Amino acid sequence: MSKTLLRQIKSIDYLLELPLSQSLSQKSSREFVRECLRDLLDNLRQRILASQLPENTELDALIESELPIYWQKNLYSNLQPIINATGTLLHTNLGRAPLAPQALEAINKVAKGYSNLEYNLAKGARGSRDEHSEELLKVLLGCEAAVIVNNNAAAVMLVLDELAQDGEAIISRGELIEIGGAFRIPDVMKKSGATLREVGTTNRTRLSDYESAINENTKIILRVHPSNYRIIGFTEKPSLIDLVKLAKKYNLILVEDLGSGCLVDLRDCGIKDEPTAQASILAGVDVVTFSGDKMLGGPQAGIIAGKKAYLARIRRNPLMRALRVDKLSYAALSETLKLYRIGKAWQQIPILRALQATEKDLLLRSQNFLRRLKRRLPKDHSLKLSMRGGSSVIGGGSAPETPLPTTLIVIENSKMSANEMEIRLRKNILPIIARIEENNLIIDLRSVLDDDEEPLLKAIMALALVTFPSV
Repeated sequence: MSKTLLRQIKSIDYLLELPLSQSLSQKSSREFVRECLRDLLDNLRQRILASQLPENTELDALIESELPIYWQKNLYSNLQPIINATGTLLHTNLGRAPLAPQALEAINKVAKGYSNLEYNLAKGARGSRDEHSEELLKVLLGCEAAVIVNNNAAAVMLVLDELAQDGEAIISRGELIEIGGAFRIPDVMKKSGATLREVGTTNRTRLSDYESAINENTKIILRVHPSNYRIIGFTEKPSLIDLVKLAKKYNLILVEDLGSGCLVDLRDCGIKDEPTAQASILAGVDVVTFSGDKMLGGPQAGIIAGKKAYLARIRRNPLMRALRVDKLSYAALSETLKLYRIGKAWQQIPILRALQATEKDLLLRSQNFLRRLKRRLPKDHSLKLSMRGGSSVIGGGSAPETPLPTTLIVIENSKMSANEMEIRLRKNILPIIARIEENNLIIDLRSVLDDDEEPLLKAIMALALVTFPSV
């Protein structure tokens, strides 16, 4: 059978004359399409020799269907889209929050030409790039001013550099956290030029501990939301209101690093311990910092919001120019914030849509997915498909103790192990990242975008070695 199929493969010169090849050559070059065909045919021969294609496979049709995929794949940079089937919604390794359609459209509009990034159209003179998101943040958060930098670690460092340099910053020992990539709050503070003044213990810090540490060198009190871990049991820490009162009593600046940057109440989603930026501003915190690409659901950014006098100083800091973001980030962030402003965030922002999906929603979605998959598999396929209850996680250092009930799709294969299936999915034209549990491949649709369901379905079909296997 393999020799018969191998003899049916046309030459590259012949395939280059096909209308599809001619069309792709016009979009790139003839030599580029030749390279794509060479890769495709090499892979095709390997699949034939491994008996991975049915005897009645129409090779010409298969080549025609896969050539555009190879053409596109060879154009990719090392950074490429993937399908996240892990159930971890804010997966740092997979790019954290996916953007809303409106944010993507805004990026495209701004990227294809010039923009008024630093030009005031009303005055016909130089403007400030902060204007594009500041007004929205002022309305949404109730703050006096806001600036944007490239991530939250940069935001914290810039705030400390400006407001606590050559002075002391008081922080609870229980909040000396390490965030992703081994970045530690003490290290960030050291780089900023601020002197770290630890108070309390890991599990208990009282208001009196903060007050006892205040001296003539104290400039700020820093509160850090421990977003990626929890201390439970014999614990104590002062309320935010108490810290606000203490800072005012001694004329100190209270800074709060919120991390995830949540702007909506998540209690209806079962998440009870994720504070909102609005609540901190309302409580009287002088400066808050948080991420743009976590719970907010926007692009990577560090948002600094708070009192106008302090933000004016931060804006003038020389580091501001080194840490500022570009027009594409402003475009995406502004459109994301607009969705909150007009009350459409829950419907349009992918992370919020995923968070509010109920256990019943995920059960019905998984049932429908498996129904579609089974209809398209041959009767003698090698897959065993089932469902069971499980948990998704938010990820990105957010609400670590809040599992989200979900339905997991469990895939077993009589012809390959879970590890082999995981590798095949990961090496798919559109890579798919899944989980392995107890030698089963696990798919959690909570983290799979709607538009990714069809390519995910086709890739799972390929695991059963149907007509169009994974390449």
